[in-house]
Amino acid sequence: MIVEHLSLVDFRNYATAELALHTGPNVLVGRNGQGKTNLAEAVVFLATLGSHRVSSDAPMVRDGQEYAIIRARLSHGERKVLAEVQLNRQGSNKARINGSPAKTSELPRYAHVVLFAPEDLQIVRGDPSSRRRFADQLLIQRAPRMSAVLGDYDRVLKQRTALLKSARARGIRGEALSTLDVWDDKLVALGSEIIVARQRLAADLQQPVADAYASIAGADHQPQLDWALSIRGADPEDGEGGALESDGTLSPSMCAELFRASLLAKRTQELDRGLTLTGPHRDDLVLRVRGLPVKGYASHGESWSVALALRLASAELLRSESPAGDPVLILDDVFAELDADRRQRLASLTAGYEQVVVTAAVEEDIPEVLHAHVVRITAGTISDERSLAQDEETADD
Repeated sequence: MIVEHLSLVDFRNYATAELALHTGPNVLVGRNGQGKTNLAEAVVFLATLGSHRVSSDAPMVRDGQEYAIIRARLSHGERKVLAEVQLNRQGSNKARINGSPAKTSELPRYAHVVLFAPEDLQIVRGDPSSRRRFADQLLIQRAPRMSAVLGDYDRVLKQRTALLKSARARGIRGEALSTLDVWDDKLVALGSEIIVARQRLAADLQQPVADAYASIAGADHQPQLDWALSIRGADPEDGEGGALESDGTLSPSMCAELFRASLLAKRTQELDRGLTLTGPHRDDLVLRVRGLPVKGYASHGESWSVALALRLASAELLRSESPAGDPVLILDDVFAELDADRRQRLASLTAGYEQVVVTAAVEEDIPEVLHAHVVRITAGTISDERSLAQDEETADD
């Protein structure tokens, strides 16, 4: 897939912006705070329906405006697609495909993007929510329908948790809580689908992550991925890792059975705390190298190698599964974070993708293999060096 052209209206610091991108490497250069990462964020939103920088959409709408528009012309071989999303400060977002109204959940079917960013270090070193977000955004790219499943789960979780809080405040127990059983049924159905999909994703990523890690680190430290499941007794959100899932992917029926049993076992605790204490919202993707958890044991270099390996493995997975070809790779201010050896290794591994977009504050940080089409960003103004050169040639003629 190729992003041929990106248009923005009232997105972040841009009142309007037009950016032409080309096959192969594209370098966006600008000092920090000029708007280059905003361009990358806009492309990523079309593919994941979220931002790698903020958890809500409102901060992406320019100050004083009610909505922002991201519009991109995408190329899938001979096929052209115009994808558009309107981000509303309040209310639901709206999408259009080739000018016709569409569900926002349809956008990831057309936009395939893998982002590398400094925030990726939080995937391996941050709290469990960072790893859940990584997994869920990749789930949506693999199967866009998972966006609706995850959204429905969040809504049911909020309703169920609100009921628990209300019951705690009013001292309600026992049969008077029959309404909770209805929400339990919905939570189990949706949550089981998420848990099974996440486990399958971890299994599918295992070998690509190992291969990518060895390529980046230059060593085989046997990286491993496993889900710590709250329905099996783990509670990562309370700092208790518990037992790891190591017996393969659960079947949907077994997952539902374990989930329902866990809810029943924790009912008293949930009523006491006013919280839903079991389900995919409390699970953690445990990452290991050399048999030890990355979080707390891995060096800075090893942590970066794991983070980069997760992104490269994601790209390889999407590349192997998508009839649309390679995903677009976006490397947002990553090279400044890496030592010279890892810079060269990452550049060599990504240079062969159909389209690569690199942002950097210092152009010299970017390995030569990725230098091709250079765009300079200054205070929200986009200057395309190739376009300027072409204009000068035309004037000379």
